[in-house]
Amino acid sequence: MQSLSDSLFRTSELIRYVALYQHGQLHLAERPGLRAPSASESDRYEELIVNPAVLVLTRQRGEIDCGGLEYVLIRYGSFFQLVHAIPGGHLSVAFEPEANPLTLLDGVRRIAAEHGLRLGGSEDRAPPSK
Repeated sequence: MQSLSDSLFRTSELIRYVALYQHGQLHLAERPGLRAPSASESDRYEELIVNPAVLVLTRQRGEIDCGGLEYVLIRYGSFFQLVHAIPGGHLSVAFEPEANPLTLLDGVRRIAAEHGLRLGGSEDRAPPSK
């Protein structure tokens, strides 16, 4: 995880934190020196409860007649949150509010692939394990 988060942080100073939730294990990395960081306990619950639920709901909707689900982008008041399904969980990347996450998406996906993460795919559509 350290290598993944370091690689992502190097791509843009607009990346606030990176979370990897896979097979019941959560790893969080926050960029040092963040202005207005969110509470680490809040981030933990977001990754353990909110983002898995969001992926289940949007994935199910996407499979009805939308061609599946690729990723979810959430705009909170203080940051953007990109959530990408991976086998057994998700990759989550938070961006500063002034970022344009869509311009950073290809870089995030490339780095995830370089670190052995498969993003999306029909075999990955089961909810994350507990």
